[in-house]
Amino acid sequence: MDRVALVLVILGSICWAIVGIFRFDVIAWIFNGQGAVFSRIVYTIIGLAGVWCISLLFRDRETRRVEDGV
Repeated sequence: MDRVALVLVILGSICWAIVGIFRFDVIAWIFNGQGAVFSRIVYTIIGLAGVWCISLLFRDRETRRVEDGV
């Protein structure tokens, strides 16, 4: 779940960079406007992924070592 959320957040940030640099909303363009149902669903999913990624800030990192034969 963490990786899926992280990928969605990265894609969302790229979309926002395009909006900021070129004033072009890729999601709205793909789904026929910001008010379209599918656009709102995509915005919501990306937003929820961002909220999920907040939890990554507060988790302890585990270092795993792969040993021979394990």
